[in-house]
Amino acid sequence: MRILNLCVVILLVLAAAYVYEIKFESTLRAERLAQMRSEIRRERDLIAALRAEWEKLGNPARLQDIIRRHLPLGPAQGFQFDSLDRLPQRPPQIVQPPADDAIAAQPESQDTETPTGSVPNLREQR
Repeated sequence: MRILNLCVVILLVLAAAYVYEIKFESTLRAERLAQMRSEIRRERDLIAALRAEWEKLGNPARLQDIIRRHLPLGPAQGFQFDSLDRLPQRPPQIVQPPADDAIAAQPESQDTETPTGSVPNLREQR
């Protein structure tokens, strides 16, 4: 009978130790969960602050004021436009490409009669 009582006491002590271990782990996990929730809350507040700052920086009125102060631009005037017949037909070639450059040589090797979808030169047709 004494051995049975001793076994029961040992089992009760082991059960109490196991329950204490479970309680300790749950307390640690609860603290970790609370810490993670506070970090999430802090990050959400930071995201909200950054979004508010982004909206403030992207405000069209603010951007218009900055543009007006720093860029000397204005609306296009009628005298700034010119007719298309005054544009040069082809820009001058300043630097000749090397002879071994296959990509630069390719447009010269194609025939010039291939339609490109561009507007034909009106002076050549007259």
